[in-house]
Amino acid sequence: MRIRAAVLREYRTPLELCELELAAPRDGEVLVRVAAAGVCHSDLHLADGHLGPGRHPIVLGHEGAGVVEQVGAGVDRLVPGDPVSFCLVPSCGSCAACARGQRNLCRPAAAAAWAGTLLDRTSRLSFPDGSPVQHFNSISCFAERCVVPAASAVRVPDALPLWQAALLGCGVVTAVGAVRNAARVAVGESVCVVGCGGVGLQIVAAARLAGAASVIAVERHPAKRELALARGATHAVAADGDAVAAVHEIAPAGVDHAFEAVGSAATIRLAWDVLRPGATATIVGIAPAGVEVTLPAFELLYEKGLRGSYYGSGDAPAVMTSMADDIVAGRFPVADVVTHVTDLDGIEAAFDRLRAGEGARTVALIAPELAGRPG
Repeated sequence: MRIRAAVLREYRTPLELCELELAAPRDGEVLVRVAAAGVCHSDLHLADGHLGPGRHPIVLGHEGAGVVEQVGAGVDRLVPGDPVSFCLVPSCGSCAACARGQRNLCRPAAAAAWAGTLLDRTSRLSFPDGSPVQHFNSISCFAERCVVPAASAVRVPDALPLWQAALLGCGVVTAVGAVRNAARVAVGESVCVVGCGGVGLQIVAAARLAGAASVIAVERHPAKRELALARGATHAVAADGDAVAAVHEIAPAGVDHAFEAVGSAATIRLAWDVLRPGATATIVGIAPAGVEVTLPAFELLYEKGLRGSYYGSGDAPAVMTSMADDIVAGRFPVADVVTHVTDLDGIEAAFDRLRAGEGARTVALIAPELAGRPG
């Protein structure tokens, strides 16, 4: 079928709205009509050439939701009409990483993602002349429709508006998984969140949901500091100036957990510097390829630690399912992280806001009649 999509033809060039051919789903795949898509910094990283060479032409978009229109052979847990949120790691369940419980690090899914294909290492996307177009993280939802592995389509409750369900598959699962699975924040502990964009704000809320007694938000933009306080942060500190000293005024011995959600050497070091002895900083932000971090080796004597967390550090679909229920029940609101609403034509402007650090999450309403309307 012919679809309209936002295509990145070359790094560091504006997205181009094009008509593409989308092939029918094959075995184990589903066709989804996209309702809404979140605009994430990971999309921008690829568009700006930060994730390595050769990844274009490509349809970006990996955080989204829609309605199943067609299922391929062998798909028995989804039917046309099902509302779904996209999971960007369609884990196989049987590789070494999956066997260890690290389904977020599934090797076949990672290989397909880096190759820009679906799991069978081919693409369903092409230009009208037949030349192939790459998929992004098996999703490519900056488009009217997409074909994804069935494992990338997670059924959500009918009561969950799809513009909110769109946030589940990246921002929510990344933040909640980092808090629950990577750091294992416990009731009464102290947390510092460095960077309060779309993911950092979700970390703030996830930390409070986990029972953290204090959550210190470090953010350079005043409007985002206000959003963090509204989401449950107990303190908000400006990232400019001596943020480390400001955090230590609140937590003199240092914090039990620090989360970095920016992806820069300076903010990773900041997360390290605010830790108490014996604590660990969890790095969620994606730094561009080639960025290196320098730490004071002497402070390893304090048993401080640094670890990465990718896509929730565990079983992403399970987290998505549980959090969808929490959102519907009002235990984990997500609507307030959305600062801008646009459509396919406005995604390039959303990238410009991300480059400038403006706003938190932009949601593109691809099919407004399915997505619902933010209030």
